[in-house]
Amino acid sequence: MPVHKILVVEDSPTARRATVDMLEGAGYEVITATDGEEALARAAEHQPHAVVLDIVLPKKNGYQVCRRLKEDKSSRTPVLMLTAKDQERDRIWGQKQGADAYLAKPVNREELIRSIDELLSISASQ
Repeated sequence: MPVHKILVVEDSPTARRATVDMLEGAGYEVITATDGEEALARAAEHQPHAVVLDIVLPKKNGYQVCRRLKEDKSSRTPVLMLTAKDQERDRIWGQKQGADAYLAKPVNREELIRSIDELLSISASQ
């Protein structure tokens, strides 16, 4: 079975490293971006199997990035928003932008990996 590529979009070096470590520890190949514009370029270049996306980002925020990723109807790339914005209205807005899942920071390894595995499973069955 091929290794799944995950794009992690996070501007905080500490949070990015923690997320990358969790995903790589679970056997995923990880690509990173530190702002919204870089995220869109990396997604187009690498065609990841899933995107883990912060909301508060330089250049384009996570909501804008999610909308742009979801505009491409041929792409079924699932988007998991992983953010410190943990209010219900933030979750609802994220879903309206096309997010397939939403987790609040800090997240534990099991929760993150379970969510990614579920998204990849759903994506593969479509």
